[in-house]
Amino acid sequence: MGLFAPFLLDLRYFLIYYKVNISGSIMDILTDQSFFRSFHILFGITWIGLLYYFNFIQGEYVKVANPDAKADVFKKLAPNALWWFRWAALFTFLTGVILLHQITAKLSTEIILGATMGTIMMLNVWGIIWRNQKIVLGMKEGDAATAGAKAGLASRTNTLFSVPMLMYMVYSAHSGSAYISIDGWSSTSLLLGLAIIFIIEANAIWGKMLPAITSVRAVITSSFVLAVVLKLITDLL
Repeated sequence: MGLFAPFLLDLRYFLIYYKVNISGSIMDILTDQSFFRSFHILFGITWIGLLYYFNFIQGEYVKVANPDAKADVFKKLAPNALWWFRWAALFTFLTGVILLHQITAKLSTEIILGATMGTIMMLNVWGIIWRNQKIVLGMKEGDAATAGAKAGLASRTNTLFSVPMLMYMVYSAHSGSAYISIDGWSSTSLLLGLAIIFIIEANAIWGKMLPAITSVRAVITSSFVLAVVLKLITDLL
């Protein structure tokens, strides 16, 4: 034992040093906004890109495709695309939650509204779109026509939310907008913005496909209009 005592002592100091430095590195990563923001953006690009693909490309193609081509899409393409779609949505949300925790002292009305839309969109993916798409794709029993309508409405609603959500989540991180404070902060813009968002989501759950989001052109236009309306609310109220 005495022969190995210097070696064991050096090993002990090395392990303590290694543990301290590794722990410090992990803590540095967990508090590094740039690290999580990069992955948040990466997952978000994947998610929203696939959202636009489903709404602007695949959905329009399926409407005019012959039965064999449509069946091939549902069997081979859609399940794979939906896998990337739903997990990208979840990881966008999780990295967003970490970022919100890191900037708790700097929460603005814009960030809250953007995060609310992002959260609702993720819940739509897992709670409405994916559950009903499993029926449409034949992975689960049910009324395919009804399920397809529900999934389509939720998907169109997410597309409607996408432009204002991206606007808020991008520019609020770099703008000089006023942060929420206990004294002198007006909740009018936040409450009005949340009311609009929840009314739109209520239609996604219990309502029907409205003309404003039925076609690709209509939902793109409506999404930009919603972004402008919310921007005016947060800037002027």
